Amino acid sequence: MASDELDVPRTESPRAVGEAGPYALRPLIESVQLGQDEGAGPSEVTCVELWEENLYVGTSSAEIMHFVLIPSDSPTESTPNAILATRLRPPHASSTLVLPQPGVQQILILPRVNKACVLCNNTLTFYSLPELSPAFGTTKVRNCTWVGGLDLDQGHGGPSPPDGEHIMIALRDRIQMNIDYPGSLLFARRGSIACVANTRAYALIDVDHQQKIPLFAISSLDEAAAGTVGGQIEDISPKPNSALARSTSTAVPASARGARMERGHERSTSLGTLAGSLGLRQQSPRGPARDAAPVDRSESLDRDESPTPIASSESPARRNLRTTSPDKPLPVPPAEGVSNSSRPSSLIVPNVVLHPHLISPRPNEFLLTTGTAYSEAGVGMFVNADGDVFRSTLEFEKYPESLALDGPADVADSSMELSQEDAKGYVLAVMERERDGRTSRGVEIQRWDVEPGAADDQKAWLDVATEPHNAPVGVRSVISPHDLTMHEVVERLRLVRWRPSGPVSAHDTPASVENSDPRTKASLERVREEMELFESHGSVESDPISEAEPALPSGWEKKRVAEEREYAQRLGRTVSRVVLWSGDAVWWVIRTPLAVRLDALLGPAVQISLPESFPLDRRKVMEVLSGIRGQDARTETEFITLGYLRQKASVLLFAGVLQSTIHGPAASSDDLRATEEALVEGGVDPRVILATLPALCDEVVEGRKGIWVHGGVALTAQALLTWRPTLERAGIARVLTQAFLGLLRGYLTAWRRKKGFGSIADEGEVFRTIDAALLRVLLLLDEDTGTDATESTGGTSIRPDLYALVDQGVDCFDRCVELLEADHRLYVLSRLYGSHKMPRKVLETWRRILEGEPDKGGSFVQGEQEVRRYLAKVRDRDIVEEYGAWLARRNAKLGVQVFADEKGRVRFEPAEVVPLLQQTAPAAVRDYLEYLVFTKQDSRYANDLIAHYLDLVLTVLEDSDVARRTLSRSYETYRALRPPRPTYRQFISENAIEEDWWRSRLRLLQLLGGSHKAASEYDVAAVLGRIEPFEQQLVPEMIILDGRQARHAQAIRLLTQGLGDFDTAINYCLFGVSSIYRPELSVSSGAVDLTRDEQVMLFGVLLAEFLQIENATDQIEQTANLLERFGGWYDVRQVLSMVPESWPVELIAPFLVSSFRRIVTERRESIVAKALSGAENLMLRARFIDECDKVGPAIEAAE
Repeated sequence: MASDELDVPRTESPRAVGEAGPYALRPLIESVQLGQDEGAGPSEVTCVELWEENLYVGTSSAEIMHFVLIPSDSPTESTPNAILATRLRPPHASSTLVLPQPGVQQILILPRVNKACVLCNNTLTFYSLPELSPAFGTTKVRNCTWVGGLDLDQGHGGPSPPDGEHIMIALRDRIQMNIDYPGSLLFARRGSIACVANTRAYALIDVDHQQKIPLFAISSLDEAAAGTVGGQIEDISPKPNSALARSTSTAVPASARGARMERGHERSTSLGTLAGSLGLRQQSPRGPARDAAPVDRSESLDRDESPTPIASSESPARRNLRTTSPDKPLPVPPAEGVSNSSRPSSLIVPNVVLHPHLISPRPNEFLLTTGTAYSEAGVGMFVNADGDVFRSTLEFEKYPESLALDGPADVADSSMELSQEDAKGYVLAVMERERDGRTSRGVEIQRWDVEPGAADDQKAWLDVATEPHNAPVGVRSVISPHDLTMHEVVERLRLVRWRPSGPVSAHDTPASVENSDPRTKASLERVREEMELFESHGSVESDPISEAEPALPSGWEKKRVAEEREYAQRLGRTVSRVVLWSGDAVWWVIRTPLAVRLDALLGPAVQISLPESFPLDRRKVMEVLSGIRGQDARTETEFITLGYLRQKASVLLFAGVLQSTIHGPAASSDDLRATEEALVEGGVDPRVILATLPALCDEVVEGRKGIWVHGGVALTAQALLTWRPTLERAGIARVLTQAFLGLLRGYLTAWRRKKGFGSIADEGEVFRTIDAALLRVLLLLDEDTGTDATESTGGTSIRPDLYALVDQGVDCFDRCVELLEADHRLYVLSRLYGSHKMPRKVLETWRRILEGEPDKGGSFVQGEQEVRRYLAKVRDRDIVEEYGAWLARRNAKLGVQVFADEKGRVRFEPAEVVPLLQQTAPAAVRDYLEYLVFTKQDSRYANDLIAHYLDLVLTVLEDSDVARRTLSRSYETYRALRPPRPTYRQFISENAIEEDWWRSRLRLLQLLGGSHKAASEYDVAAVLGRIEPFEQQLVPEMIILDGRQARHAQAIRLLTQGLGDFDTAINYCLFGVSSIYRPELSVSSGAVDLTRDEQVMLFGVLLAEFLQIENATDQIEQTANLLERFGGWYDVRQVLSMVPESWPVELIAPFLVSSFRRIVTERRESIVAKALSGAENLMLRARFIDECDKVGPAIEAAE
């Protein structure tokens, strides 16, 4: 962008801006058309006064010019237009006291009575406001040195006082209020206490009590004046019969009292005792009347409205040294260095007569100056109403030629709120100084309301470009403050449309457009209209969110530019009541706005060209930020200004870090942290920062209304855009280092926390940009991070922040999808889909990862478990069916859990699941049937599950000799085990082989021989029919099926003779067929399905089978153990008949002993039972007899 596209001045002349000082100059009238007397040199401005919109300028050619200030129509021009309304030559008498004559010396405005007093060549005349029409006829006062004496405590505003306005007039030997103080030059009054100065010293005067306290000499070398002061109270009341005694009232003929003012004025024009319209103080009650002051009404007031030149014979170089007191002939001051031989040798008189300076900053407080010479230092001392010097003194580099006060009291009547800067009080001293061999005049500025050594106790200098060189300079506070608009503030603070890909909006350069050729203006207007039409309907690059919005109204941008300018002009409004003049020019002396003053310290902002030559003074920028950090804004302007300064400073710090990243040395961690804090605190639109960076500028979303930032920030950012080609050539890796990315990460994260705040302008576009850029930054930081996600800059983890970003949801969803896809971050992409409630996309992305598509970061560990858990939360039935079946094909057990989960959001009936799995995931059918049969105890699917097991097992046995041999070897191995041996179920479970058919056979045995409901409801005949061809290999299955068919003898024979599983045979006799394949059982478990008779029968069969065991040792051992443990189920005679006679009795001795004991016990128990029964019988008989006796006999009559 060209440097002039924003109308912000790059440089200012000394007449315009005082660098970064507290004050600046703005032209009020750049060249006053001064008159000139015949035979005299060019005239100059001698005094200035302002009342409302009326400017009164007095000149050395005894001329007053009345200007009317009209606000400028130009949006870029803040100075009002001064229109000359009247040119007036006040009447004055020729004087031989002062040569050359001074011209207009003083203009006193009395706004409460609409009068003005003009002192010209020591002649006082009176006028009516605002047009300066003559008042009181031809009344004038000669030999006057000053006029004033208004009570500063009352101010200038308010209604007209009932007794008029009271003023004081200084004559040759007294002040016209019965005050005997000859030669007075200055006067300031607070209530009844006044401070007055003559050519030699200062004094305090009690106006009511006519007393004086001498203070100190103006020149510390003036011993003659110093000998007359000392703080002793003196009586200055008039003395009787004094030769100087005159009346204190100004005598006016009675006929004058009723005179009407000319030009239609309705207020009284009688000077009278000056207690009429002017209200001058009447005769003092403390002394006799004096003669009237010399008032001359014979000469009419000349009035000339034509700009006829009137020459002045006074030399401008000597005006500051003149004295106009008429009390005695005034000596012409000799040049410095020339001794005054006419003075008495006993007293030292200064070579240079110093002009006194007297101002009152506060009630009962006066600031006075003293010194030795204009070329030496001066001192300002504060004196209270008691004449005591208090507080610290002010030091001036040179004795002031003119002095003015600017402080909060001077703007108290303004409608503006006081900002922190406006609340400060300053003293402005005009002086001449020499720097680098060059002498110049200017204004020394310092605070008067702080103690020396305080942070704000710093002097500033304001250069004044005088023409001719080193011409006298005057400064004063005018009666009416004036509102001004600072164009520099407007251009810095107003919001402008900033385009990262182009110049600032053409609407932001109204001055250049208005001043251009009409054809150029028409072309620009046509281009603007075309752009607005294009933007109102969206562009191909606009984001999809904004495309659904209604079209922008025609001319919206032009309207907003006007609104922003109007608002900024309100922010740029300031008030000044201090004016400065030199030669023919008059300036406003205004407080330098905070935006301009501190912006001057950030000067490199508009000088950015190439990153290698960026002249950033980081320390100075940090000082500016530190100075405003924590500062509370008191006004709206201060609030906006502080925000602008923070934004611009943060952009500069960011540019400095960027420059050091490219060209070195690398920024320190403290610099990075300070820059991040500045960016966060400044609140600059993050799109401005991101637009300057390669790889991140593509994430900036401008929106249809664009990016609007402060004009000063826009200039800086636009200059930074010129770096982008250099940054792109340097490469992303060199620019976006880990440390630099860490800065961006913290900055963008802090901005993202503001999401939802109503104070964020263009919230949608801003946070879409932030989300995309932050994601890009985190991906770059996470490039080299492993699956543990613990590596990152600064020792903190990146992966949690990355996950938190996508989990919390992003506003730029489509762009984030593109970024994650391009970076192959599929797992992060799935989390993004999840945050936007897109389960199908989540599962689709996970499937891509599980099926082998690259996923940088490798965070999707135990992915199948993750899919299973996620499907339990999905409400969409179609999605659960699709991805549940897909998971079942990959992992049958997990897939079955999806359909079997009773806590899932979607529930399935078995009748739906079985066909679905049979069609989409056949391998998972068995697992689902096992869940139904074993877990849910749903016997309806027992036959299906058995059939599934049989299909698998029988298919293997048919096709594999190895499988058949494996089964045969398992039987042989089991039979070869020596007692005590485990049950065959335990044996095959503990020695299972890792093959699917073997596991299926174990589950088949459990299903066939278990005690669950399904074990008793399957089709035994159908199963037996399929197993019989393999009865030699599937012995346990045949045993179970025989037991289910009540072929117990056959089942027991296979257990004992086929398998040799003697413990299972015993359990079979105790619990039946359900004990063949179940967890450990015992006799005390209570799980008995047989009656006592059935058990006795089965134990009989088992004894017979044990006696048939081929191995004699096993036969004897198992039979003896059986008889010893379960002898109660056998009859002794039966056992004796079955046991071979060749067996020694000792083998069955335990059985016989227990049996005999049982028999004896049973016999004895029967005897006891018989006896108890007999006793019970006798008891019943006795009870019967007793009952019969109670009833008695019954006689039955014969029939």
